[in-house]
Amino acid sequence: MEKWRKICIPPKTTIIRTMEIIDKTTLQFAVVVDNENHLLGTVTDGDIRRGILKGLSLESPIHEVMNPYPIYAYKDELPSHYKDMLKQSHLNQLPIVDNEKRVCYILFSGEINEVASKENLVVLMAGGLGTRLRPLTNDMPKPMLNIGDKPILETIIESFKSYGFSNFIITVNYKKEIIKEYFKDGSYFGVNISYIDEDKRLGTAGALSLMKHIPTLPFFVMNADLLTKMNYEQMLFFHNETNSMATMCVREYEYQIPYGVIKTENHKLLGIEEKPIKKNFVSAGIYLLDPKAIQYIPKNTFFDMPDLFNKIINEEKLATAFPLREYWMDIGRLDDYEKANKEFSGVF
Repeated sequence: MEKWRKICIPPKTTIIRTMEIIDKTTLQFAVVVDNENHLLGTVTDGDIRRGILKGLSLESPIHEVMNPYPIYAYKDELPSHYKDMLKQSHLNQLPIVDNEKRVCYILFSGEINEVASKENLVVLMAGGLGTRLRPLTNDMPKPMLNIGDKPILETIIESFKSYGFSNFIITVNYKKEIIKEYFKDGSYFGVNISYIDEDKRLGTAGALSLMKHIPTLPFFVMNADLLTKMNYEQMLFFHNETNSMATMCVREYEYQIPYGVIKTENHKLLGIEEKPIKKNFVSAGIYLLDPKAIQYIPKNTFFDMPDLFNKIINEEKLATAFPLREYWMDIGRLDDYEKANKEFSGVF
C-alpha cells in the first residue's frame, strides 16, 4: 500500500486511533475522507493537541478537531506549482485531488525535487562587454557583478536549478577567465556547466552554432544580465504544448507620448487624446528553442535572436510568445544596477 493511503481516515475515527496512525507512520499528519474518498479535512499533531487542551475526550471523533478548510491542489498541475504551495504555506505535505475533490495522492515535500528534475539544456549568454555599466565593468564582466550578495549569473543559475534544470552552457568572451574560475564545472553549485568560447562577437543566437553537440530536447537561451522570478517550467510546458519551433518570452512595455495625439479624417479634426499611454509587448531576453531551430543559424556569423525568429517565421514554422507577468529587470545601465540592488532582498 502507498504510504499516503495509510493516513486517509474516515471522520468518525477516534482521536486516540488517529494518534496511533500518525505516530506509526511518523508523518504527523492525516487526511479525513468520506466513503468515496472526497477530501473533508486534514489533521496534524497540533490539531489533536489543541483539541485535548479544549477538553475533548480521546474517544471523540476526529472530525471535531480536523481542519475543514485544508490547503490542497488539483492533479496534473506543474511540479513547480506544488513546490510553491508547499513553500509558501510552510507545509510538509499537500493533498492532491481531482475535479470532484477526491484524494488522488498526498505529495510530501521530500518528493518534489525528484519530480521536478529535468534534462533540458540552459544556454546563458555571458559574453557581452557591458559598456553601459562602465566603470563597473572595466575589470569585471557584467554577469559577475554582485546584486545582493552574489553575482547576477549565480542568481540566474540558482533560479533555474529551483525548477529542476541542472545542465548549463555559458557562452563567454569578455573577461571570460573570471566566469570560468568562479563557476568551473558547476559541481560546487550542484549543476553541470560547460562553456562556449566566442573568439569574436556572434550575437545572441550566433554562438549557438558553436555547440559541440546538438540538444535532443527543447533548450533555453537567456541573456546573463537579467533578474527575474519567472517560472521556467511553465514556459517549457507552454512551448511543448504549442509544439512551437521557437518561443520568445515577452513583457508588456508602457510608454507615454508627451504630447496630445490628434485623430483626423482628411482635413477634419476628429479628436485629441492628451498624452496617451501606449502598451506593446517587447522581448524579455529569454527564449526556448526546438533543436531543429539550430539549422537556421549561420556558422560563426553574427546573428541575433530577432534574426533567428524572423527566419523561422519566414520559413512558416511556428514561433510563439510567452507573456511574462513576474518580476523582471535588465541590468543594462547604472540606475538599473542600483535599483536591482535595492529590490533584491525583497524579491529574491
